[in-house]
Amino acid sequence: MKKLVFVLLLFPVFGFSQKKITLEDIWVNGKFSAQHAAGFNVMNDGVNYVDIVNSNGQLTLSQFDLKTGNKVKDLVSAGDIKFNGKQLNIKTYQFSPNEDKLLLYENMEHVYRRSPKANYYVYDIASKKTVQLTDKGQQFFPLFSPDGKKIAFVRENNLYIKHLDTGVEVIVTRDGEQNKIKNGWADWVYEEEFSRADYFDWSSNSQYLAYVKFDETRVRDYTMDYYNGELYPTKYTFKYPKAGEDNSIVSVHIFDEITKKTTTADIGTEKDIYIPRIQFTNNAMILSITRLNRLQNKLELIFTDVATGKGSVAYTDESKTYVDITDDLRFVGDKGFIISSERDEFKHLYYYDISGKLIKQITKGPWEITEFTGFDEDSKTLYYESTENGAINRDVYSIKLTGKDKKRLSTKAGFTSFEFTPGYKYYISSYSNANTPPVYELNSIDGKTIKVLEDNSELKKTMKDYSLSAKQFFTFKTSEGVELNGWTLKPQNFDSTKKYPVYMYAYGGPGANEVNNAWDGVDYFWHNLLNQEGYMVVCVDNRGTQGRGRQFKHSTYMQLGKLETIDQIEVAKYLGKLSYVDSKRIGFQGWSYGGYMASLLISKGGDTFKAAIAVAPVTNWKYYDNIYTERFLRKPQDNKSGYEDNSPTNFVKGIKGKFLLIHGSADDNVHLQNSMELANAMVTHNIPFDFMLYPNKSHGISGGYTRLHIFTKILKFTKENL
Repeated sequence: MKKLVFVLLLFPVFGFSQKKITLEDIWVNGKFSAQHAAGFNVMNDGVNYVDIVNSNGQLTLSQFDLKTGNKVKDLVSAGDIKFNGKQLNIKTYQFSPNEDKLLLYENMEHVYRRSPKANYYVYDIASKKTVQLTDKGQQFFPLFSPDGKKIAFVRENNLYIKHLDTGVEVIVTRDGEQNKIKNGWADWVYEEEFSRADYFDWSSNSQYLAYVKFDETRVRDYTMDYYNGELYPTKYTFKYPKAGEDNSIVSVHIFDEITKKTTTADIGTEKDIYIPRIQFTNNAMILSITRLNRLQNKLELIFTDVATGKGSVAYTDESKTYVDITDDLRFVGDKGFIISSERDEFKHLYYYDISGKLIKQITKGPWEITEFTGFDEDSKTLYYESTENGAINRDVYSIKLTGKDKKRLSTKAGFTSFEFTPGYKYYISSYSNANTPPVYELNSIDGKTIKVLEDNSELKKTMKDYSLSAKQFFTFKTSEGVELNGWTLKPQNFDSTKKYPVYMYAYGGPGANEVNNAWDGVDYFWHNLLNQEGYMVVCVDNRGTQGRGRQFKHSTYMQLGKLETIDQIEVAKYLGKLSYVDSKRIGFQGWSYGGYMASLLISKGGDTFKAAIAVAPVTNWKYYDNIYTERFLRKPQDNKSGYEDNSPTNFVKGIKGKFLLIHGSADDNVHLQNSMELANAMVTHNIPFDFMLYPNKSHGISGGYTRLHIFTKILKFTKENL
């Protein structure tokens, strides 16, 4: 028995003018881009903030009182920040820990997603002098020591420390080498899948610098061609471990700034492991090291003595499937720590003493903690975001370390998040819902609004000039009795007596949701443009997505793509039975994991889908990186059916509809190899398809007019084939 229940949430009344959304306004002119509360930074005292303002025609970093908003004083004039006569951009500033210096940069460029390198400079506010961090090459991840007297950074795969008072540069490592050894800078797969690129940390007393060394020697190379008008393409080679292949060998080291000696931490004899996190505890002599086995189903916290390198396991989290890596670890003085776990089937917060003995499960219930946003040690109060009011919403709560006195702090349905100021006297709130752009406010800890930082009033005003459809949320129950969340956008002036084509859209990957009661950025206007062209847009979060507990999320374990495909095909079939849907005109579009879904659906669901658009798809998980893939599928040699039974390349003979395949030639994440193998399979079986390749473009396929070009192509294909 299947049912479809529609719930209309916050349906705004937009003007029904004749103004049309254009692709140029979305992707070139930025007409529909929401603003953020940029430049607003709270100071260490928790009662003042700084902002960049225009003072007498000159950009100035000024200090303001949080409560009143009144200016206290001007701190730095942009005109004073110069190096060798050249003015630096004050908007790139970052304060030193004691707020007497600014760190600024120029010529920033990204190596990978989280690896920006640049030329950094330090400006002393009192003396108005600027010094260059180093003149020996661009730097990665400059990190002030807690006392503000030193900066650690990576240059050409080695770690260095710059003493700001003397200008002396200390060499921490010397063995760094391209595609062999990386010190303090993660290899590609760590950066992508553990969401971290900088792997070094200062002790609280500024004496010790701990770092991870990545030995990439055994990792196999992947090479991409760049086409820059030269006679021969430029080849770029980097280390990329695919599923089942060798990883970097990692080790953890602690450098003593006083003795200039390095101690190696004991992380065990097994080399085929991961070290996804290192973090000093509140005790400067104890380093916390997170160790994860290759299967990613056993996580351990090792507390290590920095003087000897010896450590002991204080905490273990195990699962029959996998354990997620988070940044939820917080230390409670030197007595204990807070950490999140799914050990009771839902992600919750737990309090342990420093020896690893459980003191208290702090949160509990059939809902998920999605973000651990703060811990006020003085009041022993934790702040977190959760799905207690449904997986499509995010609410903020506070609770005591004892697990008592829980309070809901957010007041409206939608997505709410809080960022707390030092001392927890104030917080910056962000709120949006599916049809309302974000509003940023400064609030006192009792919830009173002090100042509206950004309400996106200009965007809201712009929206009134258009006939916009609002998202309607619904739930769908599959033939297996599984309830799924979805949303739909119907064409403007929708007429239930007519039949409409449906443009389905999803991501669908593990722990990643698209059905959120939150502002969806420019995608909201892209989907409204499709409404404008007469298409219904529907999105459903299949099994494997976030916010509904471990069983729901981990149900796709060992068979990525199987249940997700079944769910999306059932949704499409149900939509096809609705009186106002043209069942012969249902299509699907997705990017990355969503592109994988699109490729599977047009092949395995050939009788259901008339057209599909796959952008940067994985087409067989054996071509993807090992951390992500093995987390959900294990190694190819241990789960052949999980890889081959859900690979689109093996089912191309089922394709009956129109198929558009799109990829960037310089995609370092989902390699072009995926689309080439799928294209090869379709050619082998004489399956017609359209193929669009974007030279030198990475996974995001962006830059310049690229997004306009790709969505012009997608729109044209949709109008001609769906």
